[in-house]
Amino acid sequence: MQSIGHVLIVGILTYLALIVVLRLSGKRTLSKWNAFDFVVTIALGSVLASALMSSSVSLLQSIVALCVLVLLQFAITFTSVRSPFMRRLIKAEPALLLEAGTYRHDIMRRERVVEAEIRAAIREQGHADIEAIAAVVLETDGSFSVIPHRGTTHSALSDVHPVPSLKREAAPQEK
Repeated sequence: MQSIGHVLIVGILTYLALIVVLRLSGKRTLSKWNAFDFVVTIALGSVLASALMSSSVSLLQSIVALCVLVLLQFAITFTSVRSPFMRRLIKAEPALLLEAGTYRHDIMRRERVVEAEIRAAIREQGHADIEAIAAVVLETDGSFSVIPHRGTTHSALSDVHPVPSLKREAAPQEK
């Protein structure tokens, strides 16, 4: 019965500590995963599981371990924003899989993507004609971006318009 009490108390406190640490570390900690983020997330889960299931790991040790992982993740991402070398080390580059209706088989082989996956991504975006697609990109988080032809430009921003002002004109007051 004592072990169940330990799991309840340590589980609740460690979970609350994890929420606080993640909120303090910022949005980047919970962003879409790349391989580095995936490893950190698995490690956080492992620390939480150890805290819950092992009575030889104290609550303070668990919270310190969570903080160390989040601080390391913050340090690496902070450095990668400022250092091209670190960025290349941590982040994958997007890969152009289809360009102007033509599959790029060399890149597809390297990225381990088959034509059926590209066609599925195109269909998911509501397109039926591969020739109408300017590009399909395998993004760094493993998702596919499908960019249709838009007139004469292949820009991914060609259909983005300025956001209207959030200020509204003052309504005339009734007398």
